[in-house]
Amino acid sequence: MKNGEINVRIPQITSLQTAIRLFYERTELNNSDIEQLFGKLSSATVSRLKNKARQRMVELGTPAWNSNCVNTRVSYEAWGLDIQDLESRYKKLKELAV
Repeated sequence: MKNGEINVRIPQITSLQTAIRLFYERTELNNSDIEQLFGKLSSATVSRLKNKARQRMVELGTPAWNSNCVNTRVSYEAWGLDIQDLESRYKKLKELAV
């Protein structure tokens, strides 16, 4: 871990469909969106997740348009969620369900 890096355990996403929908539907994520993505979380965990995303936003020079939200694209990156991988998995699940 780098000096000053936020350490937080990233929870399991609730569903591929929700993760993909939120990525394309929201430019910024609020607490409610984060709970949709990961399920019911303590306010402290939500804060740590947002702080990790904010730290990455600062590193990339990504502006924050709302102080209560974090940029969706940068948040997914900070949390290790690869949208192409999520889409590929979702597509495969849909094929298997046929």
